[in-house]
Amino acid sequence: MADTSPGITTGALARRLGVSPTTVRSWEQRYGIGPATRPDGKHRRWTPSDVAMLEEMCRLTASGVPPAEAARAARNSRGPSGTDEELAAPVRSASGPAPGHRPAGGGALPLGDVRQECRGLARAAVRLDAPAMETLLEQVISDYGLVTAWEEVMVPTLHAVGRKWESSDDRYVEVEHLLSWQVSTVLRRAAVASAGKPMPPVLLACVPSETHTLPLEALAAGLSERGLPTRMFGGAVPAEALDAAVRRCGPAAVVLWSQARSTASHALARHVAGTTFGLRGARTAPLVLLAGPGWAGRTPDPGVLRPRGLREALDSLSRLYGEPVPEPERGSAAEPEPSGTDRPPTEPRTAGRP
Repeated sequence: MADTSPGITTGALARRLGVSPTTVRSWEQRYGIGPATRPDGKHRRWTPSDVAMLEEMCRLTASGVPPAEAARAARNSRGPSGTDEELAAPVRSASGPAPGHRPAGGGALPLGDVRQECRGLARAAVRLDAPAMETLLEQVISDYGLVTAWEEVMVPTLHAVGRKWESSDDRYVEVEHLLSWQVSTVLRRAAVASAGKPMPPVLLACVPSETHTLPLEALAAGLSERGLPTRMFGGAVPAEALDAAVRRCGPAAVVLWSQARSTASHALARHVAGTTFGLRGARTAPLVLLAGPGWAGRTPDPGVLRPRGLREALDSLSRLYGEPVPEPERGSAAEPEPSGTDRPPTEPRTAGRP
């Protein structure tokens, strides 16, 4: 029976596959792997069987098959798959592979029950397609907001990459490095300087010997999204430098990140919480937030908070500034599993950048 569904646009197909629209057009021009029908005078539309063919192309190239050979195999496998309803809702949680998706070989990432965007991002990461990763990451932030994009797309994909190289004799480290860099790039771009009246900033820093910065970068972007000022000091900040920064900035709050108990210093946290600044008679001390799993297993000292996730950290800081706490973004879980500032993604073990 002929496929009569209206199909989806090239842009929607590219987002679903985790590639750039330019890549889709390039495949069509170079290898003839395009839609089966092209309405006269209209933009090309991709039917379910076309989508299945392109998903097979992505699966094969991600497994290391040369594009020309993958295109021939994908064309030969063209067949009806999926429904109009499935294609009309590419952004959603899925309990299994995407419609028309065939189980991938050795290059597949162990994603489990995730949003469709995670699958697209994972495919692009395995192909080392940086432009496609950047486009998809910016799109999910625009569509769902920073918190949902971090908790439901970035973190699950980063975790999957980490599990992949841990179970494959340190292969795919290059995938993790590139994905981490693209996530960092998009987060830093989102953390633009906030406008409005001057306010004491939130100081963000990793404790000494701690270099995992991505969760702090997500927090900085989230604070910027809410119009709150930040000062990001990055990874492995020496205790003396942290003390000097607190005294010079006079922050409303200090967020200290620790990924492992071996780097968590409760003595340093107490010192920061007890640091006062301002005019005599009106001196104040910052609120300290202990972020990351390194602080787990111990009750925080008075004047110190330990948020369970990115959303909770953002809400606590918003209340500190007297700002309203926004409702969860549409499409996000009502009670998300701690991830943003308590259960971090695995970052490259050999990364030299902070």
